[in-house]
Amino acid sequence: MENEKEKSDTEKIVNEILEQGEIFNDIEEELLHELIGNKISKDNVIAHAQTLTFGNKMADKIAASVGSWSFIIIALSIIAIWIVLNSMFKNLFDPFPFILLNLVLSCTAAIQAPVIMMSQNRQEDKDRIKSTNDYKINLKSELIIQDLHKKMDILIQNQKILVENQSKMVEYIDSLPK
Repeated sequence: MENEKEKSDTEKIVNEILEQGEIFNDIEEELLHELIGNKISKDNVIAHAQTLTFGNKMADKIAASVGSWSFIIIALSIIAIWIVLNSMFKNLFDPFPFILLNLVLSCTAAIQAPVIMMSQNRQEDKDRIKSTNDYKINLKSELIIQDLHKKMDILIQNQKILVENQSKMVEYIDSLPK
């Protein structure tokens, strides 16, 4: 019974909005349809994660590991060991100016940059989806608050009428012969 009342109140809000013609964009129109269904808040990050391909997931994991202190420490350790080994022993695989090391680092940077950018683009998509969802929730809250204000105004108006009627009844009762 209470759920039906909530649905009728929601439908009333939607109808009022439609009558006022206050729909400005697709998001607000979608919100009206979701208002009828009563659920707007979603975990869009999980929904977005389910659409990722294997390559996208790998890029995110690589970007997460490359952007960590452990990666920096490991990379610096490998570079230091490389330089020490090639400096201490003559005719090892990469003598001083360390051309092979330079090539390896350049290739690593060339691969890391696009992977990190792909991951950042996906993060922007997640943020955009979350922002849109937050906007819908805020708009729904605003509509519900407006409806509550209207209901409060009606209650206040009805209370004033009741007080006036009560005072008239008291006056009438006082005017009756005792």
